[in-house]
Amino acid sequence: MTSSSSPQPPDVAERSYRSPAGIAGGVLLLGLAAWLGGDAMLRGTGNTPWLALAALIFVVPLIIAFTLRPAVWAGTERLLIRNPFRTITLPWGCVEGVRAGYSSEVFAGGTKYQLWAIPVSLRQRKRAARTAARDAATDVTGRASVTAAPLRAPSDQAIDDLRELAERGASREGTPTVRWAYEVIAPAAVGLALLCALAAVG
Repeated sequence: MTSSSSPQPPDVAERSYRSPAGIAGGVLLLGLAAWLGGDAMLRGTGNTPWLALAALIFVVPLIIAFTLRPAVWAGTERLLIRNPFRTITLPWGCVEGVRAGYSSEVFAGGTKYQLWAIPVSLRQRKRAARTAARDAATDVTGRASVTAAPLRAPSDQAIDDLRELAERGASREGTPTVRWAYEVIAPAAVGLALLCALAAVG
């Protein structure tokens, strides 16, 4: 007997994408915040230590949200996007398109989601284009030939990878799910409330 169901694409190892520059910047900003805030709490007078503490509670989650938190995981079943304040799970069957213009974006269920972990660098894109043009060889007949695969900017290569996975997993049905990152939003809101209260008290 033969099965009437269509064959499923083979499983692929999950791929992860993050921004090294974002992570490095986040570590530096956290170190700066700890240094300035710690100094204010230890040496400050009056309500300065409390203001510094409230500022740290407010600022640290935001630094983490915009630098260390963004990530993208792509596997056989779905695309998982972790942005600053939301985590979006997209089964490949609901993905309508992936593109990289001035930012990296995925379209699913009639909604556009940005990929914070895959920032687009126009400088890297231009550098890749110049390198590819320089590496193009000319044979003795005067016809241009490329001796190696065209060099791509990292963001463009990542988008190509995601498009390939989306095509493979087009049969994986499902609907987008979105979860808000309350572990980031709640402490930032508490810190902001403390700052406002301390400012009002004077």
